Amino acid sequence: MERITWDQFFMAQCHLLAVRSTCTRLAVGATIVRDNRIIAGGYNGSISGGDHCIDHGCYVVGNHCVRTIHAEMNALLQCAKYGSPVEGASLYVTHFPCLQCSKAIIQAGIRKVNYATNYKNDEYAIQLFEQSGVEVRHIPFDEREVDFTKDGKIELITELLNKMESLGAPSDELIPFKRRVEELFGDLSGKSV
Repeated sequence: MERITWDQFFMAQCHLLAVRSTCTRLAVGATIVRDNRIIAGGYNGSISGGDHCIDHGCYVVGNHCVRTIHAEMNALLQCAKYGSPVEGASLYVTHFPCLQCSKAIIQAGIRKVNYATNYKNDEYAIQLFEQSGVEVRHIPFDEREVDFTKDGKIELITELLNKMESLGAPSDELIPFKRRVEELFGDLSGKSV
């Protein structure tokens, strides 16, 4: 197994945090990092003890759910609550921050924003990041890179497809399954599937 980079490690943490999201529209996770150490994490969801969208539906006003606190804000507020300064830190997030979060990130003193997925990238937010000297990097994240059971899954699927073929399943009928395997696990050239 090849060791993942720090950037991929922190992106993986963001994606894991996003699994805790209670938003039904988009699951987002954020991690604040200083000196390759995580100092806070957050996901988008309701206030502590409040109604959650997954239980009561979204409370949409002006095309935005006002029930949720964004992941970036939750991470920043966690630092404020527990006294962890963020001046000069980096933020990793699953999706490009909205305008309001971008302003809070800048104001808090975050120096680098790393995001995995473009999502309604606001031109004014981009301008504010540039104006404030905040470095913004797009770091694509591929969940398949942190699937530690990938090889075993590929072996099982290969066995099943080979068995189907040996039992008389026409090769052309197996092609869609083989394509789906490549979608799930990436390029399998050199492996017989």
